[in-house]
Amino acid sequence: MRLPVSPTSPRFWRSPVRGTWFTSVLGLVLLVGITVLFVTGLVSYAAYNPDLSPVNDKTPDKGILGFYLFAWPTGPHWLYRLNQGVHVTLGITLIPVLLAKLWSVVPRLFALPPARSLTHALERVSLLLLVGGGLFEFVTGVLNIQLDYVFPGSFYPLHFYGAWVFFSAFVAHALLKTPTALRSLRRLREEENEERNGEKNGEENGEENDLVSPDPLEPTVSRRGALWFVGGGSLLLFATTVGQNFDALRRTALLAPHGGADPGTGPNGFQINKTAAYAGIDAAQTGEDAWRLVVTGRTGTVRLSRAQLAELPLHSSALPIACVEGWSTSDQWWRGVRLRDLAALVGYDDDPPDVFVESLQRRGAFRHAALRANQVTDPRSLLALYVNGEDLSPDHGHPARVIVPAAPGVLNTKWVARMTFGDL
Repeated sequence: MRLPVSPTSPRFWRSPVRGTWFTSVLGLVLLVGITVLFVTGLVSYAAYNPDLSPVNDKTPDKGILGFYLFAWPTGPHWLYRLNQGVHVTLGITLIPVLLAKLWSVVPRLFALPPARSLTHALERVSLLLLVGGGLFEFVTGVLNIQLDYVFPGSFYPLHFYGAWVFFSAFVAHALLKTPTALRSLRRLREEENEERNGEKNGEENGEENDLVSPDPLEPTVSRRGALWFVGGGSLLLFATTVGQNFDALRRTALLAPHGGADPGTGPNGFQINKTAAYAGIDAAQTGEDAWRLVVTGRTGTVRLSRAQLAELPLHSSALPIACVEGWSTSDQWWRGVRLRDLAALVGYDDDPPDVFVESLQRRGAFRHAALRANQVTDPRSLLALYVNGEDLSPDHGHPARVIVPAAPGVLNTKWVARMTFGDL
């Protein structure tokens, strides 16, 4: 009769797939992938210009963690589209790799004694933070891009602080384990003829390996086969996510929040985040007789109707909309008044300053947003009245919206009511 064993016993974990080689391959993939995720996440946060104005900063207590922030550029115009598309698509694609890696090392979470040496204690602590932080970051990220965020508190600070905790543990763990991973892969190449099916372990050369079961079950799949399975899962997630960034592939983005068909047809028939109804826009406020744009600056205040704006010099820009959830549109053809020309109306002829933009929006985040002087100065930055040759629809910001190259979608304020130029 076989006596029951507890998870603290190596005999409890009987999968023949576990081993240094399997874990090392997954670890090296995550080493590259998570580094890219972390960097693109930090860059995404910088794109909000959080040091410019409190309304842009959703993590006001970041302290020294904001050391890297810089003035976000306006070129190339697809910069944020590329950064956030990579961040979200790669994050979803890495989910099977992360889960497989956690599965491969789960015996170490139960190993006794908890610490055999200082190095081992550091490894155990880094592993616990790595597992907890990794699960937290991936879960909150997926919930956010699915527009079904249910965690208490704001997504922005939770995901931001969680990323620093997770990546710190990740770096510590990588420093401790990368040499072992590289030795394991090098040994595999040296013994490839003998280990053609991946069933033998490099640790059979005499090295102790706590991932290999002393009483393994009969194998049903080789380690290479298990890796192919993990890779296939990642490829499937990639194929059902990446299309959110390409109009022709949008129907394939089944797991993306805006993965369906374009919401309508015609010039305004491209992706949106929040509708006029969601934002609480009252049609009576946006009518020609009621709506006025209030522009304030050095020389006072100017009030302009939409008809008066349309009589000013109009310019065109081909720019995409790209959102933090990872989806983006192709370049749309916007037409309206340059922001720097609006600044000139209130006394800033040669040196357009920062601008504070206020919306008619009643519900949701980013009812207000601030733009840096370099964004105001860029000739492609517009207060758009038209898109693709037609008036803006209510869902796309009628009567007027901001459009700025390389800026996150939430900074391209819709239903603009007031613009204040000057020190923020």
